[in-house]
Amino acid sequence: MTATRWRQAALVALWALVAATLGLCAYSLASGWPPNDLGALGTARTFLAAVVLVWWTQVFARYTRPAPTPEEDGVWRSLRALFPWLTSLRLALWGLSLFVYLAGFLPEANPVALSALATVELGFILAKNAVYGTLVRFAAAPLEVAGRARLGSWLNAAAALSLAIGVVNLVPVAGLSGERPAADLWVYGLHAALDVAASLLALRAVQTAPGVE
Repeated sequence: MTATRWRQAALVALWALVAATLGLCAYSLASGWPPNDLGALGTARTFLAAVVLVWWTQVFARYTRPAPTPEEDGVWRSLRALFPWLTSLRLALWGLSLFVYLAGFLPEANPVALSALATVELGFILAKNAVYGTLVRFAAAPLEVAGRARLGSWLNAAAALSLAIGVVNLVPVAGLSGERPAADLWVYGLHAALDVAASLLALRAVQTAPGVE
């Protein structure tokens, strides 16, 4: 495939992921209505992720053209301002989950499985934050080799961790959650698949973008 084709495929996958994330937000809200405090925070996290992805995709489209994004660009400024809040919310919810694990509220759950789950979730949060932050940092210099290499590395890591998160959402941890409804499996499975595909296609678009040897 040509560089243009890879870029087009990546953008299609990214916009499909935006739609899927908004759909996941609506599904989680509808299936858990009326939401409790934790459920509302989880829904807010998903919606915020969709908004950040909308802005990230627009900056990414320009980056892989390649065309520099000026610092006065409104989309770039919005992305720079908002993605740290998404990461903070994700870390706060992760911290609550970790507290539940460590406080012994899940005595029947396997400690090794809980440790693996917490590690994967933290890795996912940090990798996504790095993907956002790297593009923000290097958007003004799309031909800089170091920036492309760093963004590619984080996209690769994010794809692997998105796959791991998808497996966690589909395969219940003994003592942590029961068997999930079929609708949950379809919704979360499709979202995870799109996340992995979008990350890998974005990686390929970065690697084949014009001006990169």
